[in-house]
Amino acid sequence: MKAPIQVADAPKAIGPYSQAQVVRLHGGNRMVFTSGQVALDPASGELVSGGIAEQTERVLSNLGAVLAGAGLGFGDVVKTTVFLIDMNDFAEMNRVYERRFGATPPARTTVAVAALPKGSRIEIEAIAIGRDF
Repeated sequence: MKAPIQVADAPKAIGPYSQAQVVRLHGGNRMVFTSGQVALDPASGELVSGGIAEQTERVLSNLGAVLAGAGLGFGDVVKTTVFLIDMNDFAEMNRVYERRFGATPPARTTVAVAALPKGSRIEIEAIAIGRDF
């Protein structure tokens, strides 16, 4: 069963996507697929100004809000996919990313792309596993 999640503390998902989908797994666990979060301000819907560090912070804040809406946190994330416009931004993005995820970050794939929504420089999607006990 897939249940959509919409969270007021994160920007509305772009296009026809919900911010996350929850899938119930056998044994009572939940797998949460988050849509790609970009650096949009939740209040204004506008792209956060600044460099890759500021955009990464906003993307991770938005991701955190969506995870919290599903009753999860960054510690529940098992895989992320990071999309970057410019791979020269990787080192700065990685510093911000590691501060949020800590010493043992989840598995990650980083992909260079030609364009992202609304002119963003970074987008992150995630898979998280939550246990319902």
